[in-house]
Formats: sequence, structure tokens, C-alpha cells
Amino acid sequence: MKVWKLVSGILSIILFVFVSFQSCAAGVSNALEANGEASGSAGIIVAILMLAGGIVSIATRKSLGKGGNIALIVLFGLAAIIGFAGYGSFSDLAIWAGWCLINAVLAVVALVMAKKNN
Repeated sequence: MKVWKLVSGILSIILFVFVSFQSCAAGVSNALEANGEASGSAGIIVAILMLAGGIVSIATRKSLGKGGNIALIVLFGLAAIIGFAGYGSFSDLAIWAGWCLINAVLAVVALVMAKKNN
């Protein structure tokens, strides 16, 4: 699971840049259209949680405790919930929320495997 955490962390940090730029563009579009949507703001929150999850994933990849996996479940799970709940006209946000959901599920798998090995 060390390799997964490293790859997941690096990809999440790289995707943070794309998600934040897309979210800014979606937020400007929502403001100019005055359509009352908040998908740009939801995207910024997802991007920040994705960045935090990537950093935690890289920082805890060699730890044997379960705290890092629990933090990953919370960060990526919260990002997935916010992303799926608020994507609106910014439909790419569902893709980024899907990535966060995959990471949260894999963190659950890592937590269960760590518990089984102990």
C-alpha cells in the first residue's frame, strides 16, 4: 500500500492545480450568469481537500498506525461528498469527486489490511 499512497498523493497534488483552475472558471461563470449555483465554490473546497489528502497520503505512506488511513478516509470522503452534492453545471467536479471516492475506498482497504496483519 506504500506505492499506492505515494502515487495517489502525487496525483492528488497535481490534480489540485487543475481542479482549482477549473473551479475558479466555473465560479466566474456562475457569477456572470447569476444562476445561483455554487459549483465553483464546491470545486475549490474539493481541490483544497484533495491537496490536503495528497499531502497526508505522502506523509503517512510508511507509517504502520491507522491514524493516517483514518485521516485519508475523512479528507477524501468529505471531498467526494461535497463534490457529488454540489457539481451542478460544473460536471467535471463529479469526475474529481470520483477520484476522491476511489482514494477513500482504498484507504478503507488499507485500514482493513493493516488490522488483519496485526
